[in-house]
Amino acid sequence: MPAPAWLDTLLACLQYAQLALLRTGRALGLTGDSHGQPAWPWARRIAGETLRIDPGLARQLAWSLAAVAFALLALAIALAWRRARLPWLGAGALALLLAPWPAPALLLGPAAPTSFHASPTRFAAASIARGERIYTQHCAACHGDDGRGEGPLAASLPRWPPTLAGPLLGRRADGDLFWHIAAGMHDPDGRPTMPAFGNTLGDAGIWAVIDYMNALAAGTGAALRGAWPTPLRLPEVTVRCGRTAPRTLADWRGAQRVRVVAFDGRPDALPMEDPRFLTLLITPDGRAPADVPQFRAGCVAASPDAWRVIAHIAGVAPAALPGTELLADTQGWLRARGMPGRGAWRASDLLCASGQPETPRQAGGATADALTALLLRMDAEPVRFIKGGLVH
Repeated sequence: MPAPAWLDTLLACLQYAQLALLRTGRALGLTGDSHGQPAWPWARRIAGETLRIDPGLARQLAWSLAAVAFALLALAIALAWRRARLPWLGAGALALLLAPWPAPALLLGPAAPTSFHASPTRFAAASIARGERIYTQHCAACHGDDGRGEGPLAASLPRWPPTLAGPLLGRRADGDLFWHIAAGMHDPDGRPTMPAFGNTLGDAGIWAVIDYMNALAAGTGAALRGAWPTPLRLPEVTVRCGRTAPRTLADWRGAQRVRVVAFDGRPDALPMEDPRFLTLLITPDGRAPADVPQFRAGCVAASPDAWRVIAHIAGVAPAALPGTELLADTQGWLRARGMPGRGAWRASDLLCASGQPETPRQAGGATADALTALLLRMDAEPVRFIKGGLVH
């Protein structure tokens, strides 16, 4: 069930307040930087994830904040209106006394210097490809090639590595994941459970690994369960459409759906243009096909990394990718996967859904064709992704 609007507003305000505090501290020289971004100076922060799953605790905090606001207003009135100073001061004090203050142990959660860091990569194909190489070299032995925590060294560790292919890890704030990789992890007794990779990988390498972890989790979920465990945006690539200047996929975000088609060069597999979305070809070498006929898809991802990256996200081997299609909504979220040889689109191709099974219908009550039904459902059910307690 979607959270009430007041909870989304409360969590957003708390996040903005913490970010404002962080930036103010840095501007005043009270805090420094960590890994190129302002460092959170305290060991605790407001646990938005806890407030998200415990509306009762969030309601306590909301009423307490309202009491603080009223007390400040009462103080201002008391200072300006001397005759009524005592009653207003008393009303403010009473509001603070009666406020249902939440327990700090529940309200606050552990924080790291990078908890509020944002990834600079934009989830680009080149970053994901780099992350794959790093993951294969440094992470797969424990976390496994598929990210499920069953690598060849996993059984020899004090505890099994967490799976990267489930929704829990994907909903952690990126800054917290960055810190765990950079500084390592320890059990409650202080014994290391994962080594620190900060000096080995560098900041850019860690962000690339996080990008690849998200792509890997999507592919493993698609292959095993027929669904992506957490929503995923279409990777950023440079797009070339005919002889026009190169553009980025972000140029279409907010206005255009995108259909990604894996094209291996066979002329009979070149798709037709469709006004309902931008058709984007990905090719094994990142080059556009020669002599594209009129009304055939003419936009191509100009990246040699896009082929392998899309294969990971789709959950198929690169050699089996030709003919695979992915659909992204107007906000850039990947929503559906069509496999080669499947024939018409089906409702089961929707790998990122909101859980509402209704089938969209066209005007007049006639059932839409399968592809149109998918597109209408994507429009009617926008992605509401919770990461770090916040809606993205």
